[in-house]
Amino acid sequence: MTIDISTAIQSLNTKGGNSHEYVMNGTPTNEAEYKLQVKFVESEDENGSAIFSSTQPYSWSEVSAEQSSLQTIYDNNEYQRDRALEYPSIADQLDDIFHNGIDGWKTTIQVTKDKYPK
Repeated sequence: MTIDISTAIQSLNTKGGNSHEYVMNGTPTNEAEYKLQVKFVESEDENGSAIFSSTQPYSWSEVSAEQSSLQTIYDNNEYQRDRALEYPSIADQLDDIFHNGIDGWKTTIQVTKDKYPK
């Protein structure tokens, strides 16, 4: 999965405690495209239509750095997603503990941990 610009903007909003609304037309890949394709809402008119700001609260360098950071985090946690898909269900794990004890359960789980190391 590739982390997109929209996810980066939402992350910056969350980190800053902001709620900047925006409209994105396309998928910007550089500063010029970002300035053209991403418009932030400043307010709304009496009909409820968006009035766009002439400035952007986040620079391209901030957004692209956040995108890169989020992508790194996502990529580095692939083992967690792989393990989650392969671990037995909680019910099956509890049954394993009941029948084989904690040590038996650990042996079962260790197979998946070894297959997808950190």
